[in-house]
Amino acid sequence: MVTKTKTKAAVELPLNQILDGDCIEVMNSLPENSVDMIFADPPYNLQLKGELHRPDNSKVDAVDDDWDQFDSFKAYDQFTRAWLKAARRILKPNGAIWVIGSYHNVFRMGAELQNQGYWILNDVIWRKSNPMPNFRGKRFTNAHETMIWASKSEGAKYTFNYEALKALNEGVQMRSDWVLPICTGHERLKDENGDKAHPTQKPESLLHRVLVGATNPGDVILDPFFGTGTTGAVAKMLGRDFIGIEREAAYRKVAEKRISKVRKFDKEALTTTPSKRAEPRVPFGQLVERGMLRPGEVLTSPRGKTAKVRADGTLISGDARGSIHQVGAALESAPSCNGWTYWHFKQDGKKAPIDLLRQQIRAEMN
Repeated sequence: MVTKTKTKAAVELPLNQILDGDCIEVMNSLPENSVDMIFADPPYNLQLKGELHRPDNSKVDAVDDDWDQFDSFKAYDQFTRAWLKAARRILKPNGAIWVIGSYHNVFRMGAELQNQGYWILNDVIWRKSNPMPNFRGKRFTNAHETMIWASKSEGAKYTFNYEALKALNEGVQMRSDWVLPICTGHERLKDENGDKAHPTQKPESLLHRVLVGATNPGDVILDPFFGTGTTGAVAKMLGRDFIGIEREAAYRKVAEKRISKVRKFDKEALTTTPSKRAEPRVPFGQLVERGMLRPGEVLTSPRGKTAKVRADGTLISGDARGSIHQVGAALESAPSCNGWTYWHFKQDGKKAPIDLLRQQIRAEMN
């Protein structure tokens, strides 16, 4: 007699939905290792004392909502510990998390991230090009917020679209200080009374950069403090799936209306510049096999060094012989060398890097 055991049915992810409830309870109900990235904008615990007024005595619409009120730092730390633990459980092994905060809370979150085994990759400074002034004149103007980017664990193969971010920055390597404006004008969402729908609404430009740089189309991004849905709106535009968690009904209502109007970009528009590491591998020997370079042909370096191509795809130069990288390193007395950019061949009477030939093959492969 064969005994049948019941297998637990896989729980389907509630993709592209805004879930009502406590973020810790909802995350604990989701499948383990199921989301690619988490973007979290938790309560900052601003500890505001009394009302804040401008020089003309008008009241500042500051963050004084109940969800930002904690009795003590201990209570806030317990809350941080619980939601980060729930978040780590649902992250895939190669997933990553972004948390954003101010000086009130970001250091406490950073310590807890490390305590729980997350591996911090970068802290990114969002420098606001149009910050709110310091009305009391007793401190520096708070002109930035800090984001911490961390993988689930040390050694995780997280997503980083380096070339795409470089292209976004006009060919210059993206730095860890980002100058972007806060929400104003048409982007600032209003409620039925014409007031701010959310006091800490993040700009779409910030999420655009995060998602282009650290996720791929089809990835699942979870936001446990969804607010008015900036993460969901940008995720939908960029062809990513999202899961939002928000306990405040008023915020959910605004977010649902906002996201319903968002149009996903077409497939061609969603394609970004791939990382060179992600491009197909092309052995140098393939250039020789295909007759793009002939055995006996002489390659030159920028400094006038020469090497001869051999039939097996290696080079020889005096006593140095081996791969294009090994021979280049030997001639330069260097520990390593990128032979693809180091060695040049003649094309139409001019010198060109052999990497051009590799790119021709890659273009055919794609």
